[in-house]
Amino acid sequence: MISEFYKMSGGGNDFIVIDNTDNSIPESKASGLAEKLCKRQLSVGADGLILICSSKEDDFKWLFYNSDGSVAEMCGNGARCAARFAYINGIAGRSMTFETLAGKIKAEIIDDNSVKVLMTPPLDANFNYSIEIDNKWLEVSSVNTGVPHVIIKSENIADEPLIETGRKIRFHDKYSPAGTNVNFYEIKDDSTVAMRTYERGVEGETLACGTGAVAVAITANACENINFPVKIKTRSGATLTIHKQDNNFFLEGEARIIYQGVLNKEAYDYE
Repeated sequence: MISEFYKMSGGGNDFIVIDNTDNSIPESKASGLAEKLCKRQLSVGADGLILICSSKEDDFKWLFYNSDGSVAEMCGNGARCAARFAYINGIAGRSMTFETLAGKIKAEIIDDNSVKVLMTPPLDANFNYSIEIDNKWLEVSSVNTGVPHVIIKSENIADEPLIETGRKIRFHDKYSPAGTNVNFYEIKDDSTVAMRTYERGVEGETLACGTGAVAVAITANACENINFPVKIKTRSGATLTIHKQDNNFFLEGEARIIYQGVLNKEAYDYE
């Protein structure tokens, strides 16, 4: 198998995106392929693999895999990259709808590299409750924005032990068996929030998280009266903007093409 691919970045999340509308990569092999291709230093390296597939009802459907090969229901930054890829390659127009495991996603190309997506309705919002970590009680909030997120307010996110605390919460009994993503946020002004994310499936910090940004914006609005649209400053330095219209939430930000290439067998056939 030799496949053309795009390497794309959505606010700091990086993805390998492949046109699989011809079904050249069977779903049965996609998880193992993702795990191989996403390993940095050994292959292309990425936070996830996105396969753009044919759909009978919508412009396309995607198969999305985290870097460990696990399936993710939704990824906001990945959704924007998938939308731009589909537009550039003539798979969809400027406005489009595509299938994910979290439901149908609507997306719009705003300009050359900015994309706005309508996120799935948030579920299971629970604000300001406590969980026990290392015999101490930690106040958290949680909301599912396509995938589950725990959100924690911080006075200084740069000093937070994100990996250590994030891993303990990610595997906490309260969120089993699926686990959860974990986000720390720090208020900058009445409409701007900085955030850091421990991402399930990557099992470490990512430079941005779209569904996490929406979860943080919802929590900051509910608990701290932060105004929409909320600007989220990500670890990468990029800004994601969360809009609210009625009960709908939109994620807007960059979806950049880093490079295009061709996968050789040696990119995924290694020990």
